[in-house]
Amino acid sequence: MNARLRPPAEAATPVRDRLQRPLRDLRLSVIDACNFRCGYCMPADRVADDHGLDAAQRLDFDQIETLVRAFARQGVSKLRLTGGEPLLRRGLPALVARLAAIDGIDDLAMTTNGSLLARHAAALRDAGLHRVTISLDALDPALFARLSGERGRIEDVLAGIEAATAVGLPVKLNCVIQRGLNEDQVLPLVEHFRGSGQVLRFIEYMDVGSCNGWRAGEVVPSSELRARIDARWPLRALEPQYAGEVARRHAFVDGAGEVGFVSSISEPFCGDCHRARVSADGQLYTCLFAEAGRDLKPALAQGEDVLSDAVARLWAAREDRYSELRGQSRADRKRVEMFLVGG
Repeated sequence: MNARLRPPAEAATPVRDRLQRPLRDLRLSVIDACNFRCGYCMPADRVADDHGLDAAQRLDFDQIETLVRAFARQGVSKLRLTGGEPLLRRGLPALVARLAAIDGIDDLAMTTNGSLLARHAAALRDAGLHRVTISLDALDPALFARLSGERGRIEDVLAGIEAATAVGLPVKLNCVIQRGLNEDQVLPLVEHFRGSGQVLRFIEYMDVGSCNGWRAGEVVPSSELRARIDARWPLRALEPQYAGEVARRHAFVDGAGEVGFVSSISEPFCGDCHRARVSADGQLYTCLFAEAGRDLKPALAQGEDVLSDAVARLWAAREDRYSELRGQSRADRKRVEMFLVGG
């Protein structure tokens, strides 16, 4: 039987790590290249344009499909395609169609900077993509251009949001606020997207990777942002939709939708983390702040069964909880760069 058509066998017992956290969510990078140079992820003065992998080093579509099938057998039901910028990967809708057909994958999403989305939104929807998350840190055109390393135009991202909405792809917007840099964009962003049906989420600036020069003083706590928004448009807290939901959700009292806050610095949520990450060259990272990955390609070369067993062993050995232990970590501790694992 064609391996692509073989339904995945159910894991005998759902795999759990040493802290009893299940494996439910896979974030899969399809490319490490990006057309932006955002300072907190891939700053232009630290990451050269010719950095990283060539095409031959990236997992091909057959390998990616086998990998996702193996993870689905170990309990993964949520799959998010990331980068770099995933829309730079040629033929992405064809890959989405293959992944959408895998038994057990109930939620197939993509994170993108949105600049190329307008031309691909319909094809991605038709291929089976369920939803899209777009990074958007400013509405002011000049500031947006500066935050993207002078490589992005806010008009292109807004067009991508409009195109996704027009074809029925639900949109979430992620905004990283840094003190002294884009704090003045908080209320304009909320005002623009309130009532649109597109959910805005504010994410605390995190110490992901080693090239962004992270400093704790540049973090704007979610509590401060929440208070600022509530003073203008009153909010009420919402209950989590599922265990391990990373965003604390709040509804506008006037019924104009909701806003979320991701507080990895001020309110770590390691205890509920059920996310694994795989880089474009097949390295497994069991934490966003991991020092190193584990190469899955040798197991992948032996097929879905061997890879599924390897994933189970690696997850069962996991005990990561970096955000809870941040203050105890070495200042010089090297961490995987965000652009390799997609955040």
